[in-house]
Amino acid sequence: MSKRDQLISEIRRNLSEVENDLMDNALAGRIDRRGFLAHGTRLGLSLPLLGTLAGAMGMGGVRPARAAGASGGTLRIAMTMPAGAIDPVTIADDGGLMMAMQTAEYLCTLNPDFTLKPVLATSWSPNTDGSVWTFKIRQGVKFTNGQPLNADAVVASVERLVNPKNGSNALSAFAGVLSPGHSQKVDDYTVAFHLDAPNGNFPYVLSSDNYNIVILPANYTGGFEQSFIGTGPFKLEKYIPKTGASFVRNDDYWGPKALLDRTEFTFYADMQPQVLALQGGQVDMLAQMPIFEGRAIIDNPQFNIISCKSSAHEQVHMQCDAGPFKDKRVRQALALSINRKALVRGLFQGHADVGNDSPFCRAFPSTDAAVPQREQDLKKARDLLEQAGVGSGFSVTLTTEQFLEIPDYAVLIQSFAKKIGIKINLHIESQAAYYGKAVPGQSDWLDVPLGITDYGNRGVPNVFLNAPLTSKGTWNAARFHNPTYDGLVADYVKALDLTGQRSVSGKIEELLLDETPVIFGYFYNYIYATSKAVSGLPAIGDRPFLQTVSVTQS
Repeated sequence: MSKRDQLISEIRRNLSEVENDLMDNALAGRIDRRGFLAHGTRLGLSLPLLGTLAGAMGMGGVRPARAAGASGGTLRIAMTMPAGAIDPVTIADDGGLMMAMQTAEYLCTLNPDFTLKPVLATSWSPNTDGSVWTFKIRQGVKFTNGQPLNADAVVASVERLVNPKNGSNALSAFAGVLSPGHSQKVDDYTVAFHLDAPNGNFPYVLSSDNYNIVILPANYTGGFEQSFIGTGPFKLEKYIPKTGASFVRNDDYWGPKALLDRTEFTFYADMQPQVLALQGGQVDMLAQMPIFEGRAIIDNPQFNIISCKSSAHEQVHMQCDAGPFKDKRVRQALALSINRKALVRGLFQGHADVGNDSPFCRAFPSTDAAVPQREQDLKKARDLLEQAGVGSGFSVTLTTEQFLEIPDYAVLIQSFAKKIGIKINLHIESQAAYYGKAVPGQSDWLDVPLGITDYGNRGVPNVFLNAPLTSKGTWNAARFHNPTYDGLVADYVKALDLTGQRSVSGKIEELLLDETPVIFGYFYNYIYATSKAVSGLPAIGDRPFLQTVSVTQS
């Protein structure tokens, strides 16, 4: 036996059956390095151990850490205006997320390769079937008000979000996963989560994937905008609603101190003024830049472009219970009218991957790549409309939000649909108007027959599979109700091992191609743009962690 095989064999003797299934997939070449690390950290295996195994299997080891940049200075950031009050329990938009995460932290966070990094949790592990997950909480951490981080704070933070009385935006992530009263303190620094059903990807629910789940003090009752209380590397200096915010380094932070002295955020209602502010030197960084509106910057060597692979996308939902889209042939026709490769080229200049009308993107190791890709087919689309009795066409209004490239996407869909006889009228409104109160009957997002909604990056597809598509999903704008689909998702969610997930994912992909309640046209890269003075920004889609960022002052 070679030294390589001996090392792998010795490590495998101490791994569980589920962990060894991951090893089997890696050794058989059914998973790449990225997928191996992502699934390994999900199960609670450490990155150093996984790096050792990856190296032994010829996948390469853990990449060396980037050298720290210079300390000091202020980073000036342009960002989209938060849609409402900043409260971690209720925020539902990117702007609100970005504000909350400046001072508050998660139990674990997403890395650029979709692995999980321990933060306020030091480790986690499942029981044999994944129905109970136990998290060890970091000791010696304090909130900015001096209170200690402990199991009580973690339990209270989770219970706030799973309680339907609190208007939690995270109910969609926890529905069917974790019920009130099932987060249990084991000791001062250990919490056990007793799930509603086995869940192989549960650690992602308690990570930055689920952006509401920042940890707050046990006695938190609201008023986050006044204190921005948290355990993070920055603390509040000033927050002015609809204008901006600033934060300073938290010198009492439990981990490596932030390099920056200060961060300064300016809120904008539209993207073009943000682009102009970066070009003019008024800001150092755009927190997110759509390719279409950032063309003057994307190829300009005066700026840094950080393009992050992500699962972020814009869902085009069609209501399945009434109107022309009640017939799945009409939904299929609209999907077939779209030239996805042209979208990736035109809207994103290649900074995106083509979507196949399911939440499974290339970045997810469990995606079944053997499922055929849907392509534009105008003749088949027209034939389907004839079969559905609307061959002469019909009119419908597409309602969506003024955010990133979505208005341009809406115009392109309008143009594609016209080629098969569907007349689409556009209604583009502010994010606040589009999302409303984010409940049926009080939200254009959830009430209109045809809409486009932005979904941020996630490390696993669970939220995308559940909230917008299952019969009881809280974000089910398509009003899609399919018991077979619900059952397949339940099977996928409970699978602890990669083999079990892959045995179901292809069936889900094929079912959604047939039913087409939602069009997933593409998965776009998350783009940050900065001046040349900025360095050290992690390439993590939709999550601007600024602790390692430095700026060279002129």
